[in-house]
Amino acid sequence: MKDVQNQSDTRGVDIQKVGIKGIELPLKIQRKDADDIVVYSNATAGVSLPAHYKGTHMSRFVEVLNEWRTKKTLGIDIKGCVEAIVQRLDAKSGYLKLDFKYFINKTSPVTGISAPMCYDCFFEGILDNYNEDDEEYRFFLGVKVPVTTLCPCSKEISNYGAHNQRAIVSVKVTYPEDEHIWLEDLVRDIEKSASCELYPLLKREDEKFVTEKAYDNPKFVEDVLRDVVVLLRNNEIIDSFEVECESLESIHNHSAWAYQAEG
Repeated sequence: MKDVQNQSDTRGVDIQKVGIKGIELPLKIQRKDADDIVVYSNATAGVSLPAHYKGTHMSRFVEVLNEWRTKKTLGIDIKGCVEAIVQRLDAKSGYLKLDFKYFINKTSPVTGISAPMCYDCFFEGILDNYNEDDEEYRFFLGVKVPVTTLCPCSKEISNYGAHNQRAIVSVKVTYPEDEHIWLEDLVRDIEKSASCELYPLLKREDEKFVTEKAYDNPKFVEDVLRDVVVLLRNNEIIDSFEVECESLESIHNHSAWAYQAEG
């Protein structure tokens, strides 16, 4: 049959990434101190395309992802999948991002009741200038952690009470191939940087505890961001990072926001 993708193109435009987006597939992930789990993931995969090629072969991305979906994944392990995509598509560079929901059991602070807490996470791998003698691979681990912030200004100026709200701390880190950061550890460290962490299940005694803890630990969005930045700076494994904190203000129809990138 005629292969239209392999026909030549004369417009002289090299495409940096072309592929598939929004493909849903199960992904097997290794967990810290727990059994492996299968999560729902949403994949984006692409390769570079030289100017003289009209198109890429979309079905080959699905073939590779289908082969890799049952392997135990630690995040950094997706390098093998990106390499397979590059080889199957005969490309010079490749890209893969896997967005997924990750559940960590959390225990309520007073009653000790355990329930699963959901976090939005991703693994991202980029393979540039790939050939048999020289390959440059970069891996990114990302997570969004919901927390509580309580406004120091509101506490200071009010005769009683202070406004608090949910905030989302988004972190993206890179580290060497021979190292590893567990999602559980990263999430836990980020939660410690807030006025109080969130819990999926709270009884009255627990609600009293988290309300008072946040009141005793007021933080601006700037405070949360700086604490997370210091935390990541002090992690010798991390090469570079991005941090974003968005406070979903309870007294405004807009968010307070802070961002920092280093490395």
